[in-house]
Amino acid sequence: MLQECMQGLAINPNGVYVDLTFGGGGHSKAILAQLTNGKLFGFDQDDDAKQQATFIEDARFTFVHANFRYLKKYLRLYGITQVDGILADLGISSHQIDEPQRGFSTRFAADLDMRMDRSTNITAADVVNTYPEKDLIDLLSRYGEIKNARTLAAAIVAERIIKPITTVEDLTAILQRYAKPGKQFKYFAQVFQALRIVVNDEMAALQDMLVQASQVLAKGGRLVVMSYHSLEDRPVKNYMAKGKFRGEVEKDFYGNLIRPLKPVNRKPITASEQEIKENNRARSAKLRIAEKN
Repeated sequence: MLQECMQGLAINPNGVYVDLTFGGGGHSKAILAQLTNGKLFGFDQDDDAKQQATFIEDARFTFVHANFRYLKKYLRLYGITQVDGILADLGISSHQIDEPQRGFSTRFAADLDMRMDRSTNITAADVVNTYPEKDLIDLLSRYGEIKNARTLAAAIVAERIIKPITTVEDLTAILQRYAKPGKQFKYFAQVFQALRIVVNDEMAALQDMLVQASQVLAKGGRLVVMSYHSLEDRPVKNYMAKGKFRGEVEKDFYGNLIRPLKPVNRKPITASEQEIKENNRARSAKLRIAEKN
């Protein structure tokens, strides 16, 4: 939904913009194409993204090799206190999925890694081999929405006593026994999603980013966020609508909502049938846009 993202940003050619998930650089290139004297900062913690950023030779562009949860800190280092627009395309990028050795996909033989920032210590193998059974149940239920989380966690613990679970094949061999017939791919994807979220501390990072984004946006600035599952979409929706992630909304003396942002679109924007045909991943995408009060 590239065009929808660009429209959502409502780009000022002389403004300052941030692409929080640089990835392969597609969104950043589209933003740069609409800037004249503006500036663009591209964030990504992934080494592959850093390499991709070297292909953009443009004085208006600055790549920041960092997790987007440090948005405010790194902008400050560049003397930026306010920006006109922020874009975040959440979840895992295509180049991460398609790189076999990263361990994000069940399609390839690889070590269980799943780190977006490979300088960090914890891997998916560490999680499945060291987490207590009750913690495995919790993460499988919460982040993977696995119905038989107790049974699967017990099986993982029993297996790792015999032999460490270190590869994608090791884990999928266990999952195969507990997936419903015909639903194996979905089951595998849910478990891998849960592990990836824990390894990369994605939900806490997302909340950190949303709060900081609202702080650095100039009045009238836009926050555009694309998510791919309800775990990501829920905090985005809540923060844009309420200014908080849980609990009751706060109101001022006159009954007006106290929130830093106001939603531009009441319902999320979804991909067209044509785009879904061209890019199957787009079928689950939800695009939300908010403006700084």
